[in-house]
Amino acid sequence: MMKPTEYKSGTIMAGRIPAAAGGLFLAFAWVIASPAQAQTARAPQAEEPLYVKNLSPVAGLLGLPSQRSAAVADPGQWSLAVHGSVANHYVRDRSGVEALNLDGETRRLALELRYAFASNWELQLELPWLQQDEGVLDSAIDGWHDFWGMPDNGRGDAASDLLDYRYADRQQLRFALLGESSGIGDASLAVQRRLYRDDSLDLAVALGYKFGTGEPGDFTGSGEGDVYAALRLSGQALGGLPLDWHAQAGYLRAGEVDLLGPRQERNLWFAGGALSWAFAERWRLLGQLDTHAAPLDSALDALGSTAVLLSGGLRWYASPDWALDFTVIEDIAVETAPDVTFQFDLRYRPG
Repeated sequence: MMKPTEYKSGTIMAGRIPAAAGGLFLAFAWVIASPAQAQTARAPQAEEPLYVKNLSPVAGLLGLPSQRSAAVADPGQWSLAVHGSVANHYVRDRSGVEALNLDGETRRLALELRYAFASNWELQLELPWLQQDEGVLDSAIDGWHDFWGMPDNGRGDAASDLLDYRYADRQQLRFALLGESSGIGDASLAVQRRLYRDDSLDLAVALGYKFGTGEPGDFTGSGEGDVYAALRLSGQALGGLPLDWHAQAGYLRAGEVDLLGPRQERNLWFAGGALSWAFAERWRLLGQLDTHAAPLDSALDALGSTAVLLSGGLRWYASPDWALDFTVIEDIAVETAPDVTFQFDLRYRPG
């Protein structure tokens, strides 16, 4: 049975910030203290923010787009990226007539293709595959929480490596997933139009559609179409330093997902900002904040509170055409996203 927890989450926890960003802050401080070295750094290809998705089982059903650069490639150019993620979940909460249990891990692999089909226009196609299972990271995450002295909402007392996604509302079981599942996720197609460009700034708008190719009962997708619109900004050489920045804000209209019931919120906003610092010729350090509206009208923080994710990443350019990212993502608004997500991204842009 799902039991109420004594720990109330829904706010941004200070203990999360050193866990996700302590090392990032120290590295930034080292870069600032060594400006002569940093000024010589140049990116071999157009910079991108970190690829961040909220892979919480419920939020992950929706077609919320990750941040991307407002820049658009020259006509005829294309690029390819592979994104691999492992996200660990633990939520057990009850409030009034609602009860929620999320315990498991999500693995996601996505292929992303972009093609500039005309001047200032670019298409983006994403094809994901997902797996929900019991995972293997519980003990490592418990040790991490203990090391930093962070609250763990009782996960340290729960059995490790289980898969148990359940949500009940007014005595009705809305969803339950107790066995491993995997399959093709919801594919998406987007078009981006650059509206303005100068030496240090790009401004673009994007329109995207998520197809209902996943299976909601397996938590590989919502099985419904979502549409979004986004405004994106990207800038370079902030303050004369080798510091690039990105920002986006937008609106998502979600398709109606039966298993979420009448509490589903279908009109959601999303926003984010990112910084990228070149500290060596082939290396960049990245920090990013992503946030979006709650997917349900719920008294439970995991479903009804604004999600806030803090990410830190390291990017290495193996060559001018190839880049590799390693990213750690934390839910600084606790329970509104996975406890932690580890991610690798491989990007290829020829020429």
